[in-house]
Amino acid sequence: ILNKLSPFFAILFSVFLLKEKPKIPEIIFVLLAFAGAMCVVNPRFDMEVLPALSGFASGACAGFAYTCVRILGVKGERGIMTVFFFSTVISLPLMIAFYQPMTLLQLLWLLLAGAAATGGQFCITAAYRQAPAKEIAVFDYMQVFFAAILGFLFLRQVPKILSFIGYAVIIGAAVGQWAYHMEKARRAQKKAQPAPQTPTQDMPLS
Repeated sequence: ILNKLSPFFAILFSVFLLKEKPKIPEIIFVLLAFAGAMCVVNPRFDMEVLPALSGFASGACAGFAYTCVRILGVKGERGIMTVFFFSTVISLPLMIAFYQPMTLLQLLWLLLAGAAATGGQFCITAAYRQAPAKEIAVFDYMQVFFAAILGFLFLRQVPKILSFIGYAVIIGAAVGQWAYHMEKARRAQKKAQPAPQTPTQDMPLS
């Protein structure tokens, strides 16, 4: 759940680095999504200090990384190059240094995980290239929902009632955020349209 702080950090860093100012409704939707994630995880407040700090640092680093992706998109950097450096440059040396032999089945699962992670990375890179962090950060919480579905299908993990409440809150916050920006865009488009001119009648000659 501490890693889920990344959208907060993404919004925070975008304020300082990109001068983006989130509106009050946007902040509320992100807070609602975070509350929903809290319900899903149902955390116990007996964590040791170091794991808690690691999770907090993970959320901060992820939020800063997403903001950097947004900056690269604004500057016109190609998405494929961003994904390459984001996912490969750092992980490849570590994989070589700590390589362990695998069975064929393990290799298959690893390749599937890599394919899914790469697809997700391309999608999140495209999202942050095209839109400010304040508009799409709330949708990051949807991965909690998808993780629950996959956990049930593959691991037979049944969520608790509180978790279902969290899913509803997360989906509601995501839909609310989307509806808010759609309405905002519609009003801006309507305001930009020129006012229709009323036909004038010729005045009769006296």
